[in-house]
Amino acid sequence: MKKNITISLIIGMTISALALYLTFRNVPVADLLAYVISINYFWIFPAVLVLLTSFVLRVFRWQIILESAAKVSFWQAFHPLMIGFMINCILPGRVGEVARPAVLQKKENIPFSTGLATVAAERVFDVGILLILFSILLATVPIDPNLDIVFGKYHLNRETLVSAGGGTFKLLILLIVGIIMVGFGKTRKAINRLIMSIPYLFFFSGPEFKNKIQKKICEPLVNVVENFTSGFALVKYPSKICICFGLSVFIWALAAFSYYIMAQGCPGIELSFAEISAHMIIICFFIALPSVPGYWGIWEAGGVFALVLFGVSSKDAAGYTLANHAIQIFPVMIVGLVSAMVTSVNILQVSYAKKEKKS
Repeated sequence: MKKNITISLIIGMTISALALYLTFRNVPVADLLAYVISINYFWIFPAVLVLLTSFVLRVFRWQIILESAAKVSFWQAFHPLMIGFMINCILPGRVGEVARPAVLQKKENIPFSTGLATVAAERVFDVGILLILFSILLATVPIDPNLDIVFGKYHLNRETLVSAGGGTFKLLILLIVGIIMVGFGKTRKAINRLIMSIPYLFFFSGPEFKNKIQKKICEPLVNVVENFTSGFALVKYPSKICICFGLSVFIWALAAFSYYIMAQGCPGIELSFAEISAHMIIICFFIALPSVPGYWGIWEAGGVFALVLFGVSSKDAAGYTLANHAIQIFPVMIVGLVSAMVTSVNILQVSYAKKEKKS
């Protein structure tokens, strides 16, 4: 496990360092430091308060999604969620998404596959809201077709954004199709029958071997499908889906408002709430690509690109994006670490134990 962690960290930090270099290579270090010093850090406090409020709403949403499988209290949902987000900030590969159901299994005895299914359901709401906002962005925000920012071997322009949006849309459709397939009785039974028919592929083998395949492979797989189904049971309750959708709108509105509040203390960032929201959306599409620890470098690339779209200078864009990035992840890391201490969770163990068992 230690070897896997070391390799992951080295790869993640290398990608982050390269991305940070490519983003800030044209911004003098002295200018960047001068900008960071000039920020009015009083605005950090309300920005962090709004940010953490959005995470409280995430907890309520996850409770509703989990309800169909098991009822958990606010704190029983809060600690795994914050630990998961904290792990995403310190380790590469988005292992926090796997760590969250691992913590839930360890502390609340909820099957790992059920917890993982609820995390996937959450992502459907998040991706859906982001795609709606992204469509509004493309329709309302004029993006200069001639704007082209070179980032390593990549060209960041309108076409890049449209391509990223298309890829995210395909991911959303894939998630929805998967949920439908295991969430409804007829399709789930068809999948289970297909799994249980695997031994018949070995027609040349004897009954003993076929029974072994059924016991060791087929029945555990069917059990996983059933556990996933309980995690996706939300599809049977339209009212809960509407509540989760409404909470998702508020979650992302608060996230954008946190960005906007921080911008009030940053020189040169005189943008409207709609423009700051567009800035956040673009960052989200960037950090959805390669996952490095804390999204360092990738976040800055998306943030600078987004602000340049609105006429912000490279120096101001770099300074604000770097400062806001820190404000957006360090409070989450601190709260997540406190949750890990309160629940006595070994962060590295829950991050990689399940991953290793599955590989």
